[in-house]
Amino acid sequence: MTQRIRDFLRNRREDGPCVVVDLEVVRDNYSKFARALPDTRVFYAVKANPAPEVLKALADLGSCFDTASVVEIQLALDAGATPERISFGNTIKKERDIARALELGVRLFAVDCEVEVEKIVRAAGETGVAASDVKVFCRILCDGAGAEWPLSRKFGCAPEMAVDVLEHACRHGLEAYGVSFHVGSQQRNTEAWDQALGSASAIFRECMSRGIHLSMVNLGGGFPTKYLKSIPQVEAYGESIFRALSKHFGNRIPETIIEPGRGMVGNAGIIEAEVVLVSKKSNDEDEVRWVYLDIGKFGGLAETMDESIRYPIRSERDNDRKVPCVLAGPTCDSADVLYEKEPYPLPISLEIGDKVLIEGTGAYTTTYSAVAFNGFPPLKSYVI
Repeated sequence: MTQRIRDFLRNRREDGPCVVVDLEVVRDNYSKFARALPDTRVFYAVKANPAPEVLKALADLGSCFDTASVVEIQLALDAGATPERISFGNTIKKERDIARALELGVRLFAVDCEVEVEKIVRAAGETGVAASDVKVFCRILCDGAGAEWPLSRKFGCAPEMAVDVLEHACRHGLEAYGVSFHVGSQQRNTEAWDQALGSASAIFRECMSRGIHLSMVNLGGGFPTKYLKSIPQVEAYGESIFRALSKHFGNRIPETIIEPGRGMVGNAGIIEAEVVLVSKKSNDEDEVRWVYLDIGKFGGLAETMDESIRYPIRSERDNDRKVPCVLAGPTCDSADVLYEKEPYPLPISLEIGDKVLIEGTGAYTTTYSAVAFNGFPPLKSYVI
């Protein structure tokens, strides 16, 4: 926790759980990505934390933006990004949203099937945009082995199918621009990009044999933030990715894009929450304690689902003896349990009204708490 966050929490008016994001950490993270992969454009994944202050700080530094909706595109534009610095990276788009993105000046789109290509072609025709001015890249499937938050088969196609998708785009007048993949979120294996880059290079070669000249590889996200386990430095990822690019593309390394989200803002944020209740489910001496907080899965901690992400949790009683505890949120939903399969060690002296700090929560917290479920308001966010 930075001193700036510590000072803010000390002086803030009590108003329920909140996340505090330190922009200085975000700026430092951007600089690390820019240095680690100096020839790669950074497209910040807006979904990780769309706070206007975060987007403006990154736009001022020269970042580009990966967006999943028209709303996110507008947020990036409002922050000062120009349309050529925005990618519509969602492979599942309504045709009218594609048309709106084109009207806003966006020209870079993700696809993973021929039907999505055809949507873009029709939208370009409806808006009067020349198809040749629109770039598409095809997302391929990636197994995500080693990621703590693996991504499913929802996005992407088999590599052999990608060539047909890109040829389909070219045949309809679009620019077949490149290939993308995602190695899974919170990826701690620096070598995870190697296999996917091998597939990408094979697609480049097959497209070349069909007279299609691809230019770009979107390396996706996956860059981790620090939770309970140690993670490699950003520089280690940069070195490993460059080795893999050289291995598979030789001296003809394509343009590259990265889409950090969690790795850009995760360690910049801290959630302050309150203990609402401490109880047991029986009189058994060995029974674990249940600690209920005023924040849970529906308040921003959705990534505790299946206990995939285990956040560091601190309190002023951390020097006391710790015992296994089940953590849960405040809502009337039995799914609102954070850690039960593997109880979390917390101080036995923890009491109702105590504050706890949940670290590494700058990413994927406010965006998961947008609905006031059970009347509990969305997570308050402060950017300093």
